Order: sequence, then C-alpha cells, then structure tokens
Amino acid sequence: MRYEDLADEPCSITRPLVVLGDRWTLVLLKHCFSGVRRFNAFRTAMGISRSRLQDRLDRLVEHGILVRQRPEDSTYDEYRLTDKGLAVYPILMAIRDWGDAYMAPDGPPVRYRHRDCTGEAHVTLACDACGDTMTARDVTPELGPGLEGKLGQD
Repeated sequence: MRYEDLADEPCSITRPLVVLGDRWTLVLLKHCFSGVRRFNAFRTAMGISRSRLQDRLDRLVEHGILVRQRPEDSTYDEYRLTDKGLAVYPILMAIRDWGDAYMAPDGPPVRYRHRDCTGEAHVTLACDACGDTMTARDVTPELGPGLEGKLGQD
C-alpha cells in the first residue's frame, strides 16, 4: 500500500498521519504555535529546503490547517493557524509529554506554563462520561458508525 492510499483507510488515526505524519510537518506546526508566520522565518528557524518547506505549507493550507493571507501593511504572505490547526495543539503537547518523560535525560528543555497561574500544561486522557483519567489499559475499542457501514461491502 502506498502512503497516499492511507487517506482512504477508515481509521481516524491513520488518515491524519497522511497530513501530519512526517517530522517536518510537525516541526513546522510547532513553530506556528510559537508565532512564526512567514516563509523565510520558517526557513531560518527550521533549516529546511525551500521546496520541502513549500510542499509542507501547501499541504497544510490544502487541508485547512493553515490559511495563507497577506496583511494589509505588508508585501509578504503569512501562514496562520485555522481552528482546525489550533486543534492540533494537544497532539503536539502529547508528543512533548512523551519526549519529556522518555527522551529528556536532563529534564524538559522547555516548560509550557499556564499564563494565568503558572502551572504546567499536560495532556490527559479522560472519560467523557465519568471524568476518570485513563491509560491504554482502560480503553476498549469498538466499531463506530464510520466503519460499521463499510463492513460487508467488500
């Protein structure tokens, strides 16, 4: 199966990986959340080739994660996060939590503080009914409406 064919898989983990699943895209998004908006600023921050950067930006715009716009007071386009793009933040924070726990032997390189109280931001998996926190051992996958209709069609 080719990488692009994964977009047709009836899986809400696999489909987003077609858009978000390479390291440059995630690093680019990390910089978006840090306030980087212009092409050359991304290039400087990331050390990425022009063509690779343009490919990643175009893909994120195509999928509605970023919007390209030119501010009135500028001759340069900016790339801004959409609501769909802002919804990626917990994914990056989950990766950061894992990285801090397993790949930062000297401690977290950056602390992500709550602006209002200075506590730290962390991603927590919780039940939408009772509010209990969960781990992978507490979850049982079952068929949802997006797959039930596909069964028996092959």
